[in-house]
Amino acid sequence: MGEKTEPIVKIFGVLDISPYVITMWAIIAAVTVLSLIVRSRLRERPGRLQNIIEAGVEYLDNFFSGLLGEKNGRKYLYYLGPLFTFILLCNYSGLIPGVGISPYFRAPTSSLSVTVGISVCTFLFIQISAIRAGAKHYLRHFLTPIVPLLLMDELIKPASLSLRLFGNIFGEETVTENLYSLLPVGAPVIMMALSLLFCAIQAMVYSMLTSSYLNEFLEE
Repeated sequence: MGEKTEPIVKIFGVLDISPYVITMWAIIAAVTVLSLIVRSRLRERPGRLQNIIEAGVEYLDNFFSGLLGEKNGRKYLYYLGPLFTFILLCNYSGLIPGVGISPYFRAPTSSLSVTVGISVCTFLFIQISAIRAGAKHYLRHFLTPIVPLLLMDELIKPASLSLRLFGNIFGEETVTENLYSLLPVGAPVIMMALSLLFCAIQAMVYSMLTSSYLNEFLEE
């Protein structure tokens, strides 16, 4: 969903390979290759690349520790860290020249199907983590007269996360594309510069809300 695009390839006439999927595959491949390179070159006296990666991991560690506490922040960093990184890279992929107007590449988070998929995974992560943290407390959370409202609230959260992320990124990409068609020089450059900050904020907001929803169960 999002901007209507034709699938580039159909597998067995059922599975559509869209520009959003191709861009996600490219991001995953790039991160995988980079991770393997960094892992193969780990040193006690790190080089520039290792320093950059370690600084990024340390930032995420401090960020989520500030939201969940040091113990829980590090405990759930295995999901929250990659979640933030993946959303950030997906958002930034739309700033690569030609991606927004190319029929083969699109920012994945400008597709509602992608943001819904991410949010469903996040919803399952929160529920499973809450149960593992304390099944009795998890069940007690819903043992109230207002259980229908609580269930509705839990189901609304992933919908809210997916729509918020999709709406912001799709809107930003649409504005940039329209500016490019009207003013090919100047305006799109300014918009892309602002988008560098905007895309990072969206990834941060999504991660903060996920941490907040998780923390509701952990505090109980």
